[in-house]
Amino acid sequence: MRKARIYILACLGFRLPFAFSLFVSHLSSLFASRSTVQIEYLLVTLWPWWTIFSLTNPNSKQRVVILGGGFAGAYCAYYLHLFSRRNESIEVVLINRENYFVFQPMLPEIISGSIGILDTVSPLRRLLPDTILYVRDVEAIDLTNKNVTLGHGFRPRPHVLQYDHLVISLGNVTDFRNMPGLHEHALPFKNLADALYLRNHLIHVLEEAAIETDAELREQLLTFVVAGGGFSGVEVVAELNDFVRRAARHYPGIHSDEIRVVLIHSGEKILDKELGKDLSLYAQKMLTKRGVELCLNTRLRTATPDSAVLSSGERIPTKTLVSTVPSMPHPLVEGLEIPKEKGKIKTDAFLQVEGFADVWAMGDCALVPNPSGKGFAPPTAQHAIRQAKIVARNIVATTSTKPKRRYDFEGLGKMGALGYRNAVMEIFGIKQSGFLAWFIWRAIYWWKLPGLDRKLKVGLSWFIDVLIPPEIVQLKLGTSQGVVQAHFEPGESVFRQGDLGDCLYIILSGEAEVVHEDNGTDKVLARLGPGEYFGEMALLNEKTRGASIRCTKAMDVLTLRKGDFKALVANLPDLRRGFESVMEKRMSELQNFFKKDAN
Repeated sequence: MRKARIYILACLGFRLPFAFSLFVSHLSSLFASRSTVQIEYLLVTLWPWWTIFSLTNPNSKQRVVILGGGFAGAYCAYYLHLFSRRNESIEVVLINRENYFVFQPMLPEIISGSIGILDTVSPLRRLLPDTILYVRDVEAIDLTNKNVTLGHGFRPRPHVLQYDHLVISLGNVTDFRNMPGLHEHALPFKNLADALYLRNHLIHVLEEAAIETDAELREQLLTFVVAGGGFSGVEVVAELNDFVRRAARHYPGIHSDEIRVVLIHSGEKILDKELGKDLSLYAQKMLTKRGVELCLNTRLRTATPDSAVLSSGERIPTKTLVSTVPSMPHPLVEGLEIPKEKGKIKTDAFLQVEGFADVWAMGDCALVPNPSGKGFAPPTAQHAIRQAKIVARNIVATTSTKPKRRYDFEGLGKMGALGYRNAVMEIFGIKQSGFLAWFIWRAIYWWKLPGLDRKLKVGLSWFIDVLIPPEIVQLKLGTSQGVVQAHFEPGESVFRQGDLGDCLYIILSGEAEVVHEDNGTDKVLARLGPGEYFGEMALLNEKTRGASIRCTKAMDVLTLRKGDFKALVANLPDLRRGFESVMEKRMSELQNFFKKDAN
């Protein structure tokens, strides 16, 4: 009897069928007076209590760590739980920097306000209730020791996670390297924060343009430039164009003829890599008809606070520059010692990373062989979802005797919105454009929205958008940016004589000249180079600028805003005395210059 009790307690630590059967047979041998059937009936009756008090051995579970919560990552976690429902030996961990999933194809509609700000996002904890979620940045990946290091939270300490299987689905990022000025002055469009920031920025420039009297600044405010003629760039420029033209009707000081929207593309026609010639030309025709200018066969070379500079040398004055190109895989992928091509991870047909049995890659950061044998699968949502399903199946297969599956999806087609109830599409070889294509585009993506709540919200937003004009409410969510970097091209003015003092500037590279305007004549007072600063006089004296600063050699500067500058000099007396000493020296040099000039 004592042995039986001990064995019962031992069995309660497992939820495996073989332990249960073994216990029944052993108990039957101990109590020969009772039949096995009677004992099994007793145990089945007590099964719920046994389940409640059972313990799961964490070491017996295979931990699958998924990096990235986009289409590939989120759907992989979903399918892992679906395929391993009867197999509790898998633990799924998802690491994402946000706690929500973004339905990327509808992100441009946030710009125009045709859907609500949160309509395209779904909480990951609600979509994946059985998944362990870490809302952290990934700091490092150690493939040798099979662990991932996460960024810190409230306490500055690293968090290291061991894995049995690693799934890399980090997507890509906008790459502004080797393109001076773009990091500082071009707006990316990759996530919800980018869409919200761009919408607020558009409303801000409309508010400023409505009351601006300076013709040059007014032109910059009412010119909107988008770089990239792929699906992302085309959909962004279409929604942007619709929004600013509709919203401008509420500003009496802005005439529709003053608004200029420009799309820059390096190819001979937009969507040239995505669609056939006829649909591409149709898209160009519709955008042009809606008032979008097309700059083809040229690239965006650099950007400044006041302009977009093209590879052809043309300078487009603008305060709004959105760049959807170029893109590159996540920086973490670059540092991994795994097979890569063009910066992306190379996988086999089973989506395993070449040379690793426990590392998988999918989505935008991976090069997945096309089933046809030609090229690789395109980085689109429909492919990411199917890749996620294959990875989940194959990981589950490694824990059993089932064979792995190859990735054999070739795609259903492509679609792109052109704004104002217009779209182009090619599905199953059938080409369509215009209103019907737009209706099908919306119907398909509406159906693919995760959850009934999102479908209801988006459907209601679309219905309301038909009845009422767009919202032009600006949400000022930003705080002080502290020190930021800016880029200027030769001939551009950092600030002009008579402007209000708003920033201190520190030169990192390049050169500038100090110019004093007197009776229509420009006099160069001094030249400044790396390591020198300017703009402190107007900040310390609370006066307007006494001279203009003009860039003479491509220049990068650090800017410190007025409020932050005042906080520093108010609390650091030695720093204030240093600035005042330099200011007095410069004032003395200016007085001597003017005396010599007068003589």
